Amino acid sequence: MADILVLYYSQNGAVRELARHVARGIESVPGMTARLRTVPKVAPVTVLAAPPVPQEGAPYATARDLAECAGLALGSPTRFGNMAAPMKYFLDGTAGEWLSGALAGKPACVFTSTSTQHGGNESTLLSMMLPLLHHGMLIVGLPFTEARLSSTRTGGSPYGATHVAGSANEYPISDDEATLAASLGRRVADVAARLAR
Repeated sequence: MADILVLYYSQNGAVRELARHVARGIESVPGMTARLRTVPKVAPVTVLAAPPVPQEGAPYATARDLAECAGLALGSPTRFGNMAAPMKYFLDGTAGEWLSGALAGKPACVFTSTSTQHGGNESTLLSMMLPLLHHGMLIVGLPFTEARLSSTRTGGSPYGATHVAGSANEYPISDDEATLAASLGRRVADVAARLAR
């Protein structure tokens, strides 16, 4: 079995739920498993830091998770058209993996959630791809052969899976969003399996 690392940050739970759908798609590919990991919040010096182990949900990611993965699915909420600071902070700390080439040649995909339809989903996905390209990863998106990509009235993008949560996180993940997220997970796992042959 090969692991695809599903690495995400989620403040209100929408990205965490999207990660579960991506993981479902990964695990639909024979020989592939999803390794769910998160990153801690970053905080100003006036706020207590996150505990070393999360109280609930996925464990925090480590350098070992990156080295051992056969591929990566990276998820973050949108913050002004960019990834959230905790994910950026984590990625900024991966210089050692960059120097060693730990992620080079591995497939990767990205996913995000925002409060509004035009809240920066696609620019966030593109911003998340940049450090992955610097690591030498192979970016996997969603082609328009995915029928729901053309018909969705909620989230979805050729750059990756998206979700529109609403300003108070009132919109659950739609059937289209869940299907596209699972398709994205299946695609990255399938590419990893083909590369391993």
